[in-house]
Amino acid sequence: MKRLLVLMLALTVFLGACGGNNSDSATDSGDGSFKERTWKVGFNTVEGSVRDVAAKKFKEVVEKETDGAITVEIYPNEELGSAQEMIESVQVGALDMQIAGANMMANTIPEYATLSLPFLVKNFDEAHAVLESETGDKLKELGSDQGLKVLSDVELGFAQITNNDHPINTPEDLEGLKMRSPNDVTLIETFKTLGSSVSTMPFTEVYLALSQGVVDGQFNPLDAIYETKFHEVQDHLAILNFTYYYSYFIMNQGTFDGLEPELQEIVQKASNEARDASYEFTASKDKEMLDKMQDSFVEITEPDVEPFQKAVKPVYSKMEERMSPEIIKDVQTFLEEYRSEQ
Repeated sequence: MKRLLVLMLALTVFLGACGGNNSDSATDSGDGSFKERTWKVGFNTVEGSVRDVAAKKFKEVVEKETDGAITVEIYPNEELGSAQEMIESVQVGALDMQIAGANMMANTIPEYATLSLPFLVKNFDEAHAVLESETGDKLKELGSDQGLKVLSDVELGFAQITNNDHPINTPEDLEGLKMRSPNDVTLIETFKTLGSSVSTMPFTEVYLALSQGVVDGQFNPLDAIYETKFHEVQDHLAILNFTYYYSYFIMNQGTFDGLEPELQEIVQKASNEARDASYEFTASKDKEMLDKMQDSFVEITEPDVEPFQKAVKPVYSKMEERMSPEIIKDVQTFLEEYRSEQ
């Protein structure tokens, strides 16, 4: 079904281009600068989420810098398909752009799950430093071979754990819980190592699954938990910062390569400003969201992370078999040097 949707979207783009009526086709703007285009940006979270904030900043910058020649249309909440379907649509040129979770892109490029490794980075500054380093640039470049131009990262935050069964204080408390995970092999392996059973499903289906008891719990940044109202159907929250969640702002590589050099610069500038907007939004939201949800949970715990760090060490060895061990080593080496200089 997923492959069929991608092929149908690609056929739609092809037929539209042949007929001259496709919204993404270019026409003379009449001002001698840029040609008129309409670009669609899709993502899987709701309006008002950090992805939405980043998309709106991108839209604002592109439309201003091109004097309105480029129109950016924003489609939240999987309106254009699931996260994985949208990635594949960008690859074949059926969708212009997406703010795609790095952990979902890891199904295509395994190395994009590197920062999903549990407790790899300790705080936002470390995560930003990795993403802005030479290793971060190497990660972005990996998208090109898959037809993806990775423009910038978009921050989502550190994931926390909720469930409906009991408070989480030790690694043993996760044993036997049915946890929802995105289809990210690193995160799936993390919770299996901790003794949980894992179910994968699209983000838009998680609320119903939690409310009906299909799964006991899930993990996401506080902003996503609040904006998607998971706190309404979960009793317990554990603040662990166990993995760093981020997305990539991606564009079809061929589409980007076909842009005028000046427009390429505008697109890159807009995506960088979208990244900065996501950083600012996330920094301001963690405490605010926790305060808003304080009374919704039966109990909020802040466990000692050291026992969890020890419990998930086997995940690193298993992931070295599935992704480039050099990338993992590069990130670890970079972090050691970075921490020594702080």
